[in-house]
Amino acid sequence: MNPSDDVMHPGRRRFLQTTALGAAALPVAMLGTGAAASEAGSGGIKLPPSILALKPVTSRIVPITDDERRGRLAKAQELMEKAGMDAIYLDGGTTLDYFTGMRWWTSERLMGMLLPRSGDPVYIVPAFERSRALEQIRFGHDVRTWQENESPYALIAQLMRDRHVGTGVLGIEDKVPFFRSNGLAQAMPQVRLVPATPVTAGCRAIKSAAELALMQVACDATLALYKAIWQGLEPGMTQQHIASWVEAGYARMGLRGDASINVGSYTAQPHGSREPQVIREGTPVMLDDGCYVEGYMSDLTRTFTLGRASDKMKRVFDIVRKAQQAALAAAHPGATMESVDAAARKVIVDAGYGPGYTNFSHRLGHGIGMDMHEWYYLVQGNTRRIETGMTFSDEPGIYIPGEFGVRLEDDMHVTTDGARWFTPQSPSIEQPFG
Repeated sequence: MNPSDDVMHPGRRRFLQTTALGAAALPVAMLGTGAAASEAGSGGIKLPPSILALKPVTSRIVPITDDERRGRLAKAQELMEKAGMDAIYLDGGTTLDYFTGMRWWTSERLMGMLLPRSGDPVYIVPAFERSRALEQIRFGHDVRTWQENESPYALIAQLMRDRHVGTGVLGIEDKVPFFRSNGLAQAMPQVRLVPATPVTAGCRAIKSAAELALMQVACDATLALYKAIWQGLEPGMTQQHIASWVEAGYARMGLRGDASINVGSYTAQPHGSREPQVIREGTPVMLDDGCYVEGYMSDLTRTFTLGRASDKMKRVFDIVRKAQQAALAAAHPGATMESVDAAARKVIVDAGYGPGYTNFSHRLGHGIGMDMHEWYYLVQGNTRRIETGMTFSDEPGIYIPGEFGVRLEDDMHVTTDGARWFTPQSPSIEQPFG
């Protein structure tokens, strides 16, 4: 079993954070007309007309309904039955949001949900947080509280006994920290703790039409922002200029997001560098990352030059573009996930940039949805079969140490007759948006 197949990785690393994301998290309407009309970004950096032309996308956003979430809870219970689990425990975080709409980011104090195989969920919260939890709870009314001098683990153990599964099987979400799962194990030694991944990933990895629509808005917004950045760039600009534009551009669209920016030889490092970098004529620029729309994410990469690219850059770009196309063609229902990686890697190796991970040094892609990196992974060794409704990044790259790198990334969703990109493929390194 490939380790990446059953472990949802942490959120994406940020090598260059945009600043003051608090403002970018607010809809444009809440920023006020002065902020919306401002021609300067953070730090007083001037915004180009292309960034100022970005418009709110909020009218396209349709939130996930309570009816859909009820269906998710019912599906989870069906999967628990198949997997032989009597209940699952979820911490505050993305999966709790997925099933209930509660946006609660847990700390050392346990706040979570116990979902039994049948019946309504039970919420376990610190007593002093009860009223705040009730503001968000919409599914079920059973809220159990614990005081600071009490054990929340003992409370969950009692809940299991009350449901006559005190010697049963409890699924634990994979994002639950070790100290928490260890506390649960000690409080109920007769209960068998198992990964809840067959349930959590079993639900989240298959996207509904409503989820795909939110991801489409996110992908469209990121592509529009990248195009606006490219249109405004001039030689001599730094990462700080672009970071300010990213913040301002997403804010103008009523979203929040960020981007890593790498230039020249730093593009040969897949995740770049924090070293100061200056954009110059003819050097490659790599933009990567995405934004959030009602909890759903985009993840796009564009590599381009200002002005003319060298023949070698053009040739490498074309190889990566063909590899990306090969992966899309291979990503159909029933195909193994490793076969999609292999299809892209073959193009790159056959072009002389191999063997194996020599110049294409990472897996082809990852699942994406409410987390930028989630189940499952398009990587050698993962023999899991692709299913209709799954979503992945498609991001081959060629990285030549000391020179430059090219990565192209678009997100794709799998339909009954093959995979489709959310965004059009980049046509060339000099004209990345057509």
